[in-house]
Amino acid sequence: MPFATIDPRTGQTLRTFAPHTWQEVEERLGRAEQTLRALRGTSFAERAGWMRRVAALLEQEAEQHGRTMTLEMGKPLEAARAEALKCAATCRYYAEHAERFLTDEPVDTAPDTSFVRYQPLGAVLAIMPWNFPYWQVVRFAAPALMAGNVGLLKHAPSVPGCALALEELFARGGFPPGAFQALFVEVAEVRRLIEDPRIKAVTLTGSEGAGRDVGARAGGQLKKVVLELGGSDPFVVLPSADLDAAVETAVKARLINNGQSCIAAKRFIAPASIYPEFERRFVERMRRVVVGEPLEAGTEVGPLALEHIRDGLHAQVEKSVAAGATLLLGGQKPPGPGFWYPPTVLANPPPGCPAHREELFGPVAVLFRAKDTEDALRIANDTPYGLGATVWTRDEAEQRRFIDGLEAGTVSVNGSVASDPRLPFGGVKNSGHGRELARHGLLEFLNIKTVRVSPSRAPASTQANE
Repeated sequence: MPFATIDPRTGQTLRTFAPHTWQEVEERLGRAEQTLRALRGTSFAERAGWMRRVAALLEQEAEQHGRTMTLEMGKPLEAARAEALKCAATCRYYAEHAERFLTDEPVDTAPDTSFVRYQPLGAVLAIMPWNFPYWQVVRFAAPALMAGNVGLLKHAPSVPGCALALEELFARGGFPPGAFQALFVEVAEVRRLIEDPRIKAVTLTGSEGAGRDVGARAGGQLKKVVLELGGSDPFVVLPSADLDAAVETAVKARLINNGQSCIAAKRFIAPASIYPEFERRFVERMRRVVVGEPLEAGTEVGPLALEHIRDGLHAQVEKSVAAGATLLLGGQKPPGPGFWYPPTVLANPPPGCPAHREELFGPVAVLFRAKDTEDALRIANDTPYGLGATVWTRDEAEQRRFIDGLEAGTVSVNGSVASDPRLPFGGVKNSGHGRELARHGLLEFLNIKTVRVSPSRAPASTQANE
């Protein structure tokens, strides 16, 4: 795929970018190595000052950065501006908390003096997707840079403008030129980068297939890797729930980012006692969704980011309907230019069809009728993924049952799953491993060094002491 800005509203190519030659990549790797040595001599206060300036720029220029995102991947401008502001808040979060998170931790091992020290690993290679082209980068970059690492970004080929804007943001904030760099490289060069000894760790947000490949290659080099992969998040509504609030939240949770979010709710499950009413209200609310020009106020759903994403989604819908799923709304690929797809609702897909267990990346919701509460939990966990999960119930016993029973990295009760810099984020099962955000994400790319200082004394007798 070429590095190009393709307007998803029309399918027209607006700009193209030449990939970096390996000589250019080598220059950037060398610059990163030099900057790493310099960064290790800076204080938390100095890095925090730079990070706060990045945050201020994001806040001042939210409209500009939002338009860059919208024109490259199609999300509504209002959501794109919100993404820029969320990035700014995350930069401020780590500027404020990184030093406290990474202060030496004393451990009582008297008579020895012992403590845990946190030190940066080095250059972190980030392989990032197009769907949240600023947020998914900043949630790795802010903690990595505050810890004293340097970042190398291999962004999706369809969002090169976002990649360059982010590189410029960190430089304008005051970080040295090699602290954060964008690399326009093909898949073969990514594999070569993972094998390069100057790369100390890898983080990937992407598909399950990409995660398996990157995880295997990083593992072969004995390098730390964090993987945030796909999701087919369940949204369970039980009889005691506030049905109006649950339906409104469910539709918004499905359509966030035009439905192109790993943590968007995708499978909606209700017991038979309330399923007919839930289905009726859900379909009616989806029918009223405003699809249109993403730069205009009030638009809820814009075009999908790429033609092959739209066409692949439509193929999943068609195969599911052919296998026996009920089509309640949408499901027709519109004619004309651009990568548009209508809000679509499928019901009760049979096992084996795409809608039953696969991730549907777009504005397609799948409804399931469960026999009862326990069957709803079974259906929720009947997926190879485990990123996020939601349950709506006012019954405290049911809340405890689902909090413990849902197989997911995040569980939301009477709300929707969302990432937050104050909370760790990541998945289980085929949704990957490792965590981003909060203190947990900061610790992923550090040497957690144990230090033990013994008082001067005569050597002890020889013995096994490992």
